[in-house]
Amino acid sequence: MLSSDDSDFRFSTGLQNHDEKKSLIKEHSLALSDSKLPRPSNLPPFSLDGPDKNVGKSPRKIITKSPSRARMMPGMSRIPSSNSPKGWSFDDFEHEYNAQQHSPDLRPLSTPRTPALSPRSSFSNLPLMSGMQHPMVQEAEDLLHKSLIYFRGKPIGTIAAIQDGTEEALNYNQVFVRDFVPSALAFLMKGEPEIVRNFLMKTLRLQAWEKRIDCFTLGEGVMPASFKVLHDPVRNTDTMIADFGESAIGRVAPVDSGFWWIILLRAYGRATGDHTLADHPDIQRGIILILQLCLADGFDTFPTLLCADGCCMIDRRMGIYGYPIEIQALFYHALRCAKQMLKPEGEGKDFLERVDKRLYALTFHMRNYFWLDHSSLNNIYRYKTEEYSETAVNKFNVIPDSIPDWVMDFMPRKGGYFIGNVSPARMDFRWFAIGNCMAIISSLATTEQANMIMDLIEARWDELVGEMPMKATYPALEGHEWRLITGCDPKNTRWSYHNGGSWPVISWMLTAAAIKVGRPHVAKKAVDLLEEVLGKDGWPEYYDGKSGQFIGKQARKNQTWSVTGYLVAKMLLEDPSHLGLISLEEDKKAAKPQLTRSVSWNGFMNL
Repeated sequence: MLSSDDSDFRFSTGLQNHDEKKSLIKEHSLALSDSKLPRPSNLPPFSLDGPDKNVGKSPRKIITKSPSRARMMPGMSRIPSSNSPKGWSFDDFEHEYNAQQHSPDLRPLSTPRTPALSPRSSFSNLPLMSGMQHPMVQEAEDLLHKSLIYFRGKPIGTIAAIQDGTEEALNYNQVFVRDFVPSALAFLMKGEPEIVRNFLMKTLRLQAWEKRIDCFTLGEGVMPASFKVLHDPVRNTDTMIADFGESAIGRVAPVDSGFWWIILLRAYGRATGDHTLADHPDIQRGIILILQLCLADGFDTFPTLLCADGCCMIDRRMGIYGYPIEIQALFYHALRCAKQMLKPEGEGKDFLERVDKRLYALTFHMRNYFWLDHSSLNNIYRYKTEEYSETAVNKFNVIPDSIPDWVMDFMPRKGGYFIGNVSPARMDFRWFAIGNCMAIISSLATTEQANMIMDLIEARWDELVGEMPMKATYPALEGHEWRLITGCDPKNTRWSYHNGGSWPVISWMLTAAAIKVGRPHVAKKAVDLLEEVLGKDGWPEYYDGKSGQFIGKQARKNQTWSVTGYLVAKMLLEDPSHLGLISLEEDKKAAKPQLTRSVSWNGFMNL
C-alpha cells in the first residue's frame, strides 16, 4: 500500500536497484510500442528518484506546443463530419471504428492524445466552427490556469473558485473531487495529463486515511469530498487536509466522489494511452475498496444504491434520500469503467463477477422502473394498489393520486426521462439534469431512451434551459412542499441554487449527451447561450429565476467548474472524438435481460 508519510507520492515497484527500474521501464516501453499504445514521454515514471526538488520553487505554467495540421490528420479522421450518414450518433461512429480496429474498448482514441499528437491539444491556437475564436475561450483558459493549486511544486487540482478578497473563502479555496472532473477533462483534451495523474494519485493517498466523524469511522474506500493544501512559509512545507464529510452541510459523506474518481481514471487512460497507472496494484486496490462499499451485502431488495440526502452535487437537503438518479447513473458508469480496468486475478477476478451480476440487475431495474414517458405515465395513472403477489403490476404500490399535476402537462407525447427516485410507495417525478445526461453518456439509457430524453429537452427547452443551461432540477419546490422537504432552507428557495437554479457546469454534460445521440445543434444552442452572458457576468456558480436570467443571490464569481464546463462543451463541439474520454457504448448483452423466478419462489411452488 501507499506510504503514509508526507513525502511525495511514489509507487513501490519492488525493484532493488536503479538498473532494474530502467530495465523494467524499457521493457514496458517496448511492450507498449508492440501494442500500439505508446506512453506519453512527458509523464513521470512510477517511482520518483528522491524527494521532490521543486519544493518552495515557483510553479511553472504547463505549456503545450500546437501540432501541425499534418500530424493532426490521423486523429481528425475519426471526427464525425457533416457528410456522415444522416442520423448517426457518436456510438455509431465508435462502434464502426471498433469493428475496423478489432481492438477492445479500453484503448486510446485513434492515436493516443499525447500533447504532441492531440488534434486539439492547444485549443486556443486553432479556429473554432464559426471561423473565429470567441474571446471567452482565452479568458476561460487563463482562469483555469489561475485556479491551479500546487503541492510541493506540482499541480494537483483546481480550487472551486478564484477569490477576489471581498468574500470569506469558506470552502471555495479547496479542490472538490466532483468540481475537478470538468477541469481534468479540459486538461486531457488539451494534452496536459500530468495534473490529472497527480490528482488521481493524491486522492488515492487520501482514501487510505482514517476517516472519523465524532466517534464513528467511515468505510475504508470512501473518497474525500474535497481537500486543501496549507503552506508553512517558515518550514517551507506543504500539508494536505481532506474533508470526508465532517465539515459538509449536514455531515454527509460524498457518495459520488469515488464514482467520479473511477470515471476519471478511465478517461486518463483513454486520453494518454497509458494504462499502466490503472494496472498498478495500489490503484487496483483503490478501485476494489470503492466497489466493496457499493457491492456489500445488506437488506436491500433493489440493485440500486441507498443514499442519504445531500450525498452528491445536491449537497443540501432536497428530498433526494433513497435512490437518487444522479447516484444511480454514476454508479452504473463507474461499475462499467471498473469492469474495463480491473485485472482478472486475485480479488479483481471476484469483483469482476460481482460487478457483472450487479450491472445486469441494475440495468434492468433502472430502464424499467425509473423510466417515465407518456405511455408509462398513463399506466401509473391507471394503477391498482395493494397488489400482493409476484405478478403485481404496481410493484412499488405507488398511489396514482400522488402523481403531481405539473408532470401531466410537462410530459410530451414524444419524449421521456429517468425520474428522480423510486422506492416503496414513492416516485419522485422531478427532472434531474445530471442523472439524465450521465445516463445518456454512460449508455444506461438505451438508444431509444437517449433520444427520447433529448426530445424532452428540446420540447421543454424554455423550462429546462431558458436563458442559461441548465436547470439542476425541475420544477422548483414551493410553499408547504418547500418547507417540508428542504426544512425551510434559505439557500434553496424556489428557482434558486439546487431548487430549480441553473448551473453552467451542466452544459458540458448536456453537450456530451447531445453529441452522443447525434444532435450537436442542441449543444451548439446551449453553448451560444453561455457565450452571451457567462463571461460578462464574471463566471458565476449558478443563476436564479424561472428562466435562469439572474445571477444567483449567493453565487461566487470566477467559479472554476463554470469556466471548465464551458471549455469542455466548446472542445467537444470542435472535436467530437473527445467524447470517447467519458462516453461508453451500449452493452447489448444487458439491453434486454430475461426475467426469471427467484430460487425461493421456485422452492415454494414445489412444496
